[in-house]
Amino acid sequence: MLNYSIEEIQNSSFKIHNKNMLDKLEAIHEKYIYIEEQLSDPSVISDMDRYKKLNKEYKDLKEIVDVYIEYKSVLENIDSSKEMLNDTDAEMKEMAREELAELEPRQIALEERAKILLIPKDPEDEKDVIFEIRSGTGGDEASIFAGDLYKMYSRYFDSKKWNVEVLTMNEGTVGGYNKIVLEITGTDVFGTVKFESGAHRVQRVPKTESQGRVHTSAATVVVMPKFEMEDININKADLRRDTFRASGAGGQHVNKTESGVRYTHLPTGIVAESTDGRSQHKNSDIAMQRLYAKILESQKNQHESAVAAERKSLVGSGDRSDKIRTYNYPQNRVTDHRIGLSLNKLDKVIAGDLEMIIEALQVAENAEKMKAGMNDE
Repeated sequence: MLNYSIEEIQNSSFKIHNKNMLDKLEAIHEKYIYIEEQLSDPSVISDMDRYKKLNKEYKDLKEIVDVYIEYKSVLENIDSSKEMLNDTDAEMKEMAREELAELEPRQIALEERAKILLIPKDPEDEKDVIFEIRSGTGGDEASIFAGDLYKMYSRYFDSKKWNVEVLTMNEGTVGGYNKIVLEITGTDVFGTVKFESGAHRVQRVPKTESQGRVHTSAATVVVMPKFEMEDININKADLRRDTFRASGAGGQHVNKTESGVRYTHLPTGIVAESTDGRSQHKNSDIAMQRLYAKILESQKNQHESAVAAERKSLVGSGDRSDKIRTYNYPQNRVTDHRIGLSLNKLDKVIAGDLEMIIEALQVAENAEKMKAGMNDE
């Protein structure tokens, strides 16, 4: 839970000493130049994997290097203009004042931009995701609400031009869904939607309510980054794979085919399984992703201090008991409880306009990272 309001975060004046910031920017610039030289090296060009990795790093650094070059130029021009203030020529002094009036606001803007760009980026942010929506408390209305969330997110994903594949879809008895599992691929997917994990609560008069009373129901969302084996510190020989027949409704395919897949990480005993997909191949992929997430979380817990864990509190663990957001239909209001943000724009949000909420959460996360970085210095 944050100790300050969203307004304080948005108007944050966390200060990073100019000299310290310049040193960091200069080091990044030197690395950028070094990578640029490496990319023209024939031995690197002939190694496609290494070339791709360096080229990606080069592109990632370009924005902050561009800011650094402009920032350094602005500082040099400010110094020159300040020297001109000592000139005996009145016109030169006036020209210097005019230049400073333009340069100093630009300096502040570039410093703020540089501070944001200097925040270490979570490498998981670039990953694709497995996105689960499940109905929670509230019976049929919870299933209907889960369906509304699915429509909301689908519109948002479409606006981001991401690819969406439905892995499993279990419909509710009167509409909506009991569970829907999606695979989302695109640019910076996890970094954008990672804040959506948790319990989403709705307050409205259900379609199934005959007395016109407002009810509270819930649905849960779990956002899981997609990992590859090389991303996780595990040995393939340490994994045991079992197949089994899925239970429950599903017809002859479920009853006669061992489509369920279970993975066990032998050193830790961590187990993950899936019957969500229609094929054994897809269930194998989903189960493996769940195993990766569990092992990664276990590894992080072993290495992170209590302070580091607290800094991650904004994102949350994805625990389904977390109540992160309330959708209040009678008042057309949506509230994100983690940052105390309330918007009387529920109609726009439920139509897929999530950008205003996601940006506020990203600003809050960056503010916490900046604050943590200052405390470490």
